[in-house]
Amino acid sequence: MKLFIREHLLLIAVQLVQFGAIISIYWLDGYRRLPVVLYAVFIGFFFLSCYLVHQYVTRRRFYLRLSRPLDSLDEAYQRIEEAPVSKALEELLHSHYRHTMQQLTTMKKQQEQHLSFIDQWVHQMKTPLSVIELTVQNMDEPEFASIREELERMRSGLHTVLYMARLRAFEKDFNIRQVVLPQLIHEVLHEHKRQFIRNRIFPVVEAADPGISVQTDEKWLFFMLSQIINNAIKYTAAKASGDKKIKVSCYLRNSEAVIEVRDEGIGIQASDLKRVFDPFFTGENGRGLRESTGMGLYLTKESADRLGHVIELESEAGKGTAVRLIFAAQA
Repeated sequence: MKLFIREHLLLIAVQLVQFGAIISIYWLDGYRRLPVVLYAVFIGFFFLSCYLVHQYVTRRRFYLRLSRPLDSLDEAYQRIEEAPVSKALEELLHSHYRHTMQQLTTMKKQQEQHLSFIDQWVHQMKTPLSVIELTVQNMDEPEFASIREELERMRSGLHTVLYMARLRAFEKDFNIRQVVLPQLIHEVLHEHKRQFIRNRIFPVVEAADPGISVQTDEKWLFFMLSQIINNAIKYTAAKASGDKKIKVSCYLRNSEAVIEVRDEGIGIQASDLKRVFDPFFTGENGRGLRESTGMGLYLTKESADRLGHVIELESEAGKGTAVRLIFAAQA
């Protein structure tokens, strides 16, 4: 209704000016029969009102369509009415729909090609990395230690890209089965043993029950825990001095199983806590570390959400960070 009134405001204003001009001309010409003049004005307003009512009733669907946004592109193909303006609008919407779908199809195809190339590139890069690692693993010279450190960073980056690609088709790339959490924790820590040694960080493992198990995807859980451990090592290593420890606990909390990774590193600024799970967000601490990508916790959160797990994070600047993965406990 509001749109209809706004469209016809000019017509109503013109009619009012016209009636005023006609009355003024007759009045100035000496015609003083006011009832006749008012009757003529009434007749004019009557026909104007009939026209406006007819326009609104016959084109009500048209104005309603223009007054509300489309819920989907498919609504562009709904018929409105047979009026010429309505038909022209329908043709414009149909043309826009076809053009938009063509662009979306083209962009989707280009994106799929790009992502396919990235996936292939990641897999191809894993082979030369493995060869280089085998070449330098038994060499103790300081320069080879630096090479091994950079290789670990490259492998970590490739794993991040690979799991980002897998996340797109998550429903095709997971296998739920029983996983013993303490055993998986030891495997993840063993995977990061060189980082612990190089940064002089001592891992402490506490498991209330060595048989705590949950239903989850072992590969994705390994990745999530690796990202959390990697962050703990990175920010603990940035600590200026003192004992450097990372405590990994596995315990039951009510009906839930919990893996908790607690470090005593530099912690996270309070202003950054609400955004730590945002993609590419590095925060104040991350800007000082060249290897920070801002994707580790984001991918961990996304993976946990899709597996139906919960992730909690607590941190205080200068005192460390605690990250918990929470699962429904299994007997």
